[in-house]
Amino acid sequence: MEAEQSVFQHQYDNGLRLVAEPMPWLQSAAFSFRVPAGCQYDPVDRRGVANFACEMVQRGAGKRSSREFVEYLESLGVNYGSSVGIYHTNYGGAVPANRLFETLSTFADVIRRPTMPDDQFEDGRLVCYQEIQAIEDDLAQKTMIELRARHFGDPVGRHCEGTMESVASISMGDVQSFYDTHYRPNDMIVAVAGNIEWEKLKDEIEDLFGDWESKPVPKVGLSPPQSGMHHIDFDSNQTHIALAWPCPSYEDPEYYLARCAIGVLSDGMSSRLFREVREKRGLCYTVFASCSSVLNRGSVIGYCGTSAERAQESLDVMLAEINRLNEGVSERELEKLKVQFRSRLVMAQESSRAKANNMAGDVFYLGRTRSIDEISRIINEMTTSDINQFLARQPAHSFNIVTLGKHSLELNDAVSTTSA
Repeated sequence: MEAEQSVFQHQYDNGLRLVAEPMPWLQSAAFSFRVPAGCQYDPVDRRGVANFACEMVQRGAGKRSSREFVEYLESLGVNYGSSVGIYHTNYGGAVPANRLFETLSTFADVIRRPTMPDDQFEDGRLVCYQEIQAIEDDLAQKTMIELRARHFGDPVGRHCEGTMESVASISMGDVQSFYDTHYRPNDMIVAVAGNIEWEKLKDEIEDLFGDWESKPVPKVGLSPPQSGMHHIDFDSNQTHIALAWPCPSYEDPEYYLARCAIGVLSDGMSSRLFREVREKRGLCYTVFASCSSVLNRGSVIGYCGTSAERAQESLDVMLAEINRLNEGVSERELEKLKVQFRSRLVMAQESSRAKANNMAGDVFYLGRTRSIDEISRIINEMTTSDINQFLARQPAHSFNIVTLGKHSLELNDAVSTTSA
């Protein structure tokens, strides 16, 4: 592993935070604007308004029309995209390094000076409808959305698209009000990685955003999660199984202990779930589990897609493997996992886009960035004793399960679904 990376951070007077890592061996640069305008702020009767606003602000900004905006970014060679999460609306992409400042200036127009033309409002609504319909056609995603909604509660368990009914009720005034309230510099994160010069970048962001005044931070009410087992009736030859249970959150010092334990369970084709549920018994076409965090709360989220006839056995074997993990991991399993981690860390050094996104996430969850070297040290120094002691303290428990298919499934008496 190379020497410690140079990561720079700066917070401006209006609360905007900039984080950047020079990667001078690259010819590109990647950026991520994390605007604190996530779907947690959607009014209950206007679910999807954050996503609608994300669509509308890109339909013309500054002096450019919607078409001119797209054509200009294409002329710069920008590979870009946008998305809405629980906490943020993200605008990000990658560009040849010598066109970075022009690109940042264009997205400053998007974030600060969108035109949101009235004559494109219904076209924007149609795009939102299509995204909702895509979810209805993806039964695996539909099952996972229901699990997250139940397991995390509202609003942190939301998905950003809303419903056909809620999107139909959104007006231009709702979108404008959401933009006016939630697009703000305080708590916004800008992350840049690639062939950059830190001082010039810091001055550029100051020029683009430094005079933007901060706004009050809206409060969000939290509703309690639901627990137990829930079934969605659907006439299909397939059954989708999603489950969750508590684990340390990303901010927790024991996060990587949990991450390694779940890696033994589900990282790669030699992992326990893949081997036992899919390969040895042929019960399903896909099965996995991974760590997932919202602020101050972590969970493991698992999924299995199988046939209706084999769904009950798939769930039984999946839970048996999860419970067997509580007995501990072996030296061989941990060493194989460490090899996979090292490979991913090396490859992460080659991607400016992944680096920008990771830095933005770190700043949000931790208030700082974790370098590749820091993560590498944590993984390399970890022992089976560390992981097994952690599993003894925090065994998998309190399962929250959602199934979708023809038939509901049952749990054996040894499996707990008490409140997570």
